[in-house]
Amino acid sequence: MTDTGLPATIRACLFDLDGVVTATAVVHAAAWKEMFDAFLRDRDGENFRPFTSLDYENHVDGRPRADGVRTFLASRGIDLPEGDPDDPPGARTVHGLGNRKNVALLRRIRTDGVETYDGTLRYLRIVRARGLGTAIVSSSANCRDVLRAIGAEDLFDVRVDAGTAAARGLAGKPAPDTFLAAARDLGVAPARAAVFEDALAGMEAGRAGGFGFVVGVDRTGHRDALYAHGADRVVTDVAELLDPTP
Repeated sequence: MTDTGLPATIRACLFDLDGVVTATAVVHAAAWKEMFDAFLRDRDGENFRPFTSLDYENHVDGRPRADGVRTFLASRGIDLPEGDPDDPPGARTVHGLGNRKNVALLRRIRTDGVETYDGTLRYLRIVRARGLGTAIVSSSANCRDVLRAIGAEDLFDVRVDAGTAAARGLAGKPAPDTFLAAARDLGVAPARAAVFEDALAGMEAGRAGGFGFVVGVDRTGHRDALYAHGADRVVTDVAELLDPTP
């Protein structure tokens, strides 16, 4: 291992945004719960079962917005029409629910702001100083705005986000397509790139893509699950990788 905690063969680092660079994963989870609980309460009345943290972890976290809606609804045996990406937030469609969630998310971000994980930003500056390429790989449509808000846009050579995925027809996590696209844009083979993720879907994407090293970032106490889904190393803060003792 090098002084960055990575194998010497690694030449690029691919970072998820929410939960790895920024503390917005908690805000996303709250926005999903707000949206789904309102939908389920209206649909099921007294039989309402709330959206839980396990629902978020197993069906939504790390996935593109519409995929998260579809996966959770399928887990409850609920079938809705797809609708269109520009459906209004009140539409009872997959895209309508996704857009309702985004309204809730942006409201919470405007109210509370965006917090960063300082350990990740410090680590980013160090790996860049060592000459490694860096990419941000996010399923969020708000990725660029968030990076600008925290002053971190210049820490990444490449950005692959929801807009990139739509333009290139890339499947979202747990498929490895977005990470593979980032490595390709950096001119690095997957085996020479490391993936940094907090979501189980991201672990699966790292494993499926044949990446050289997969770092699971455990913000919520699911260390064993991160290892089970493909992590080579799990840390609670990315800066732990700078410590020579694992």
